[in-house]
Amino acid sequence: MNSRQRRGVILLVLSALCALGAFAGVLSVIRDVNSKVGPEVTAYRLRNDIAPYKELSADQFQRVSMPERWLPRTAVTDLARIRGKIAVTRLEKGSLLQSDMIVARPALAAGQQEIAIMIDAATGVAGKIDPGSRVNIYATFKAENDKGKDQSKVIVENARVLDVGKITALDPDQSSDERRRSATQAVPITFALGTADAQRVAYAESFAEHVRLALVAGGSRQQVPPGDRTYTLDEDK
Repeated sequence: MNSRQRRGVILLVLSALCALGAFAGVLSVIRDVNSKVGPEVTAYRLRNDIAPYKELSADQFQRVSMPERWLPRTAVTDLARIRGKIAVTRLEKGSLLQSDMIVARPALAAGQQEIAIMIDAATGVAGKIDPGSRVNIYATFKAENDKGKDQSKVIVENARVLDVGKITALDPDQSSDERRRSATQAVPITFALGTADAQRVAYAESFAEHVRLALVAGGSRQQVPPGDRTYTLDEDK
C-alpha cells in the first residue's frame, strides 16, 4: 500500500469516526429532549369565557395534549370531575382548566327545598350576591286601611342562596299597581329554605310591595333581635 492509499484509508476511518460521533450526539440530544418532555397527557382548555357561578358542561372545553411534566398539579385531566361544579371566578378563554377554579354547586340540606323568586335587579341584588351567599330577606307591606301603618319586616334570616339567574325585563303591560311594586328588571334568585321560611317568601312575593335582600357578612349567623324584625316609620319620630 503506497502513501496515497494509506492517506485514503486514514481519511475513511476518520470520516467513519466522525459519523459515529455525530450519530451519538444526535442520540444524546434525543434522549435529553425525551427526558425533559416525557410522555404526554390529556388536559382541557376553555373554548370561551365562562361567567362565575355558572354550572359547567363538557362542550365548554377543548381537549389538548401536553407533556406530563409541564402540566400543573391541579390541572383537570378528566371532564367527569366538572359534573355538578360551578366556576368560582370568571374563567378566561384559552385558560387551562384547573381544580382550584371550580367548586361543587351548593346543595340542599335535609329538610330544605328550593324556592325561586324575582328580586329587583338594582336594589335587591346590585351584583354582590352569589351562590353560597347568606342574606336576610326583607318585605315591605302597605297598611290594610287608613288606621294601619306601613311596615317593613324581616321574613327570613340567613337564607342560603343556591343560584342567581340572569337579569330579566319585566312585562311592561302589567297593571299600574304591579308597575308601582316592581322595577323594570328583576333577577331570579333561588334559595334553600325550610318549609316555613319558603311559605313566608312565597307570601311576601305575592302580597308585599317590595322584597329585598340584605347580604350577611361571611360566616355570620347572628340573629336579628325580636324588636328589630318589624319597622314602622313612626318609630324614628
